Amino acid sequence: MAGLIPPQKLEEIRAASDIVDVIGGYLGPLKRAGANFVTLCPFHREKSPSFNVNPGRQIFHCFGCHKGGDVFTFVKEYENLSFIEAVRRLAERARIVLEFEDNPHAKQARGEKESLLHLHEEICKRWQTALANDAAGQIARDYLAKRGVSAEAVKLFRLGYAPDLWDDTVNWAKSKNFDLKLVERGGLVIRKEGADHFYDRFRGRLMFPICDEQGRVIGFSGRVLAGDEKTAKYVNSPETPIFTKGRVIFGLDKSKRAVADKDCAIICEGQLDLIACFMADVKNVVAPQGTALTADHCRILKRYADEVVLCFDSDNAGQNAAVRSLDILLASGLAIRVATVPAPHDPDSYIKANGGPAFEQLIERAENFFDYYLNRLCVQNDLGADKGRLAVLHAMGEATQKTGNAVLIDTYAQKTAARLGVAPEAARAEFKKIAAAKPKFVLRTDAQPAARAGGLQPPSTAPGTPKRGDSKSPAPDPDSPPDDYYDSQPAAPSEGHSGDVLPGTDPAPEPEAPPSKQEFWLLQALFHSDDQMEWLANTLRLEWLTHLGVRQIVAHRLAGYANQSWHGPAQLLGELPDDAARSLCTQAMAESDRMLATPQPREGEDAARATRIQAEREKARLAMLRDVLTRLRNDFIDRRMSELNRELNAPQLEDSEQNSLLREREQLRQQKKQPLA
Repeated sequence: MAGLIPPQKLEEIRAASDIVDVIGGYLGPLKRAGANFVTLCPFHREKSPSFNVNPGRQIFHCFGCHKGGDVFTFVKEYENLSFIEAVRRLAERARIVLEFEDNPHAKQARGEKESLLHLHEEICKRWQTALANDAAGQIARDYLAKRGVSAEAVKLFRLGYAPDLWDDTVNWAKSKNFDLKLVERGGLVIRKEGADHFYDRFRGRLMFPICDEQGRVIGFSGRVLAGDEKTAKYVNSPETPIFTKGRVIFGLDKSKRAVADKDCAIICEGQLDLIACFMADVKNVVAPQGTALTADHCRILKRYADEVVLCFDSDNAGQNAAVRSLDILLASGLAIRVATVPAPHDPDSYIKANGGPAFEQLIERAENFFDYYLNRLCVQNDLGADKGRLAVLHAMGEATQKTGNAVLIDTYAQKTAARLGVAPEAARAEFKKIAAAKPKFVLRTDAQPAARAGGLQPPSTAPGTPKRGDSKSPAPDPDSPPDDYYDSQPAAPSEGHSGDVLPGTDPAPEPEAPPSKQEFWLLQALFHSDDQMEWLANTLRLEWLTHLGVRQIVAHRLAGYANQSWHGPAQLLGELPDDAARSLCTQAMAESDRMLATPQPREGEDAARATRIQAEREKARLAMLRDVLTRLRNDFIDRRMSELNRELNAPQLEDSEQNSLLREREQLRQQKKQPLA
């Protein structure tokens, strides 16, 4: 488990991270509107700016989608980070050393991950230099030129070249004082079986850095440039404490904003396909890293978009991969379409032959998955034979049953019947047989859309998916150096390096209905002035409040007053338990500024008259606050009296219980008649 950040360190980072500067750094210059700033909301589509940034309170709030919070919340939501990662990002920006209250095991684990991240960043730079400047890198430069990869794309994706030597990485690591055991742990070198020597995993390959969602290098994929037929086309990093291939999506660090903006992720098979899309200005594209789609891949994509378009190669392997993705995608609740790239193309060659706009049209014309699957089955089977028609019926029946959607199942029973030239009743009967024979297992397709670009979801793990941090021993390279290769090699130093990582996710809360007008008005009053806080603390009872979020905010605000620990709204936001409460709190603060602010005196009013008007308005606000609390108290009394009446009507009620209930009811009646103190 990750360590805790001391509260004083959080406050230091918050104080050094002005929210206007931070948000402006992400979104561009903000437009001043009175005491606040406004811009278009980055979390939903809008034409008129409703995203409000308050420099005084150091909060943001969108009046359109109601997302709000402090500077930590913004970075967390915008970059889709955990809270700890958002704090780390702001600490780095402010050049503040982040400290943790750790147990020894957590500190050691985090130290290893930091060292591995630093190692990967440094070797990435080494391979970039080799590609750009080394004579040996000419083979890789020629390959990229042949594939039409631009210099801008090479720079953006940080492509590199691993020299075709057994010990280039080994010697580089020694020269940089990296412990070779750490380099082995990172999967960059392999220990020779039965010996204490190492050799390079990646040799003579074009190197694609694999990055996490924050753009940090966590692994590599190396493409062979020369070799015999036995040489693997791609060699990928093994799983390490910082890299689990079933949880990494290639290119997402660069495409996540485009995916969120378009509410759609195009999924292709390879790195070069993705790079070709970027060069064609199609940027909402991702690629699974060296594995089929997993539940974790889908969970990650669901944070950003509600729809995926599968755009795999036109060969049988690519199309089979699209079909194999069905179960995982359906379970995630993502809408699925399939874009068929005409043979013999893959996305890369199609874009080069036809251009980016043609590829975008191909994506626009992508079919619903079940339409695509029906068409493919009809091509693969002999529809003139009973066996072929039955095969199509069975395949469509099995696929649609996984949705648990009766309307969809019946729709495709009819569509399948029409394609096969059989009666709809016959197709429905066949689908029902399949349903009866299958286990009662339903894949959800009615999942609610997840918040994009920040609404973090609970983690899920596919059966058999290794957990982050688990590491299997890498398989020995079938092509290892001879036994006497190391006779003259110097010993490796044991110094390590440090870097930056702390992965994590925060579960999203269940949505709650909005509070009543009275409770929301009370929240606004909490942040308008401290003058009424003593009276509120002595008068208001939390049991009068019915909305959970309101109770949480009021409890923290009153506790801060009672303990003399109130240091402003930003601190309160950090104390609230979930994003829903924080959003409600920032909405109340923003409305408080907008609705309860004291109007400026009109031109020509003398100072005494302006002061008198201001005092009258403040008096009216306090009267309104008293009325609101009276209403909340009386509503609570009414609810409690209804409960008492139900209890009094219970059968076999003992006299003592009845008398107690009657006394309480009478006390409540008297309270309701009395004004608040």
